[in-house]
Amino acid sequence: MSESVALISAFVHGLAAGAMLVVCLVVWRSGLNPHIRLATLLVTASIMGMAVNESRPLWAAMGEPAISLVLAAPVAGLLWLFILTVFADWRITPLTLAPAAVLLVTGVIQPLVQDDAVTGLWGARNLFSAILAVHAGVLILRGWSDDLVERRRRLRAVVLSLACLFVVVQVSAGFAFRLSHDPGWLDYVVGRPIGGVVVAALALGMASVALTVQPTAFGAAARRIEASADPRADAADRGLVEQLNATMAQEIWRREGLTIGGLASELGVPEHRLRRLINQRLGYRNFADFLNGRRIEAAKRRLSDPAEARTTIAAVAFDLGFGSLGPFNRAFRNATGSTPTEWRRAALAAAGHAQEPASLEQQAAP
Repeated sequence: MSESVALISAFVHGLAAGAMLVVCLVVWRSGLNPHIRLATLLVTASIMGMAVNESRPLWAAMGEPAISLVLAAPVAGLLWLFILTVFADWRITPLTLAPAAVLLVTGVIQPLVQDDAVTGLWGARNLFSAILAVHAGVLILRGWSDDLVERRRRLRAVVLSLACLFVVVQVSAGFAFRLSHDPGWLDYVVGRPIGGVVVAALALGMASVALTVQPTAFGAAARRIEASADPRADAADRGLVEQLNATMAQEIWRREGLTIGGLASELGVPEHRLRRLINQRLGYRNFADFLNGRRIEAAKRRLSDPAEARTTIAAVAFDLGFGSLGPFNRAFRNATGSTPTEWRRAALAAAGHAQEPASLEQQAAP
């Protein structure tokens, strides 16, 4: 590596590491919910380690710190976790931490394995990282229409382009080099200036988000009704809330595949207005949560009813508008802290009724 290229590499990678440090400090002092805060701190620390580790001149100038190797190993898993917590409102659990843990362990042991096993382990790690990146991209796209937080909805495109595509390009460039042995592909990996520029762009993008976006775009919004400065607009919103409640009372939420666009058509209002109303007036962060609130309350009533003790949980889920049992189980557990089977068993026991064996079917994996 020539002296000028080494200098450029050190600069762009140092810029990325500095931007990540800014994000860490901002997030540490922010009002974000604990899951998003922890996920952001973990992924920014990992990107910082990767930026230092992948630039040999910068790594040498910092005394070749071993910690950068450890921090960089799980970056794809932590980026996936960050996207899940920020854009899908998932919580950090041992299960969601598992991909990062796998990449961390395999990354640490990779330098210790025999030469003939290095290629296989490298390929497995990169393939796993690519799968995580694709899944994260699917989550971003799938939740786009349901997202009621307008700032967060706009940021999906930024994160999808800078983060998910970055991982895919890195993995693709690595595989292309291994297969073709063309050194031109190495220009796009993070250890080279072009790849370093991409890392710096990702880091600066995340830093810009952390510095300019209000915590309410990512934190759990409290359910509230805000008064408008315009009395006419406030009266119009109150009228729309009443119309919405009346429509929901007709159990339109039972309709499988109901979208916010479909509901807006039922109400005869623009979709963007309904989005703002449900988010800012009613405090919901995505449309699925808004519908599931009604569905879960109905499910709790049915699961507590001794007359429905022989109705399978799957039948209850499908009747309430869920397309499959897995999403119903997840939504029910998020709302109540227990599975539908556990809820039914406790509710019937409290009412003095024994549950019929026929209703104890297997549940789908949450």
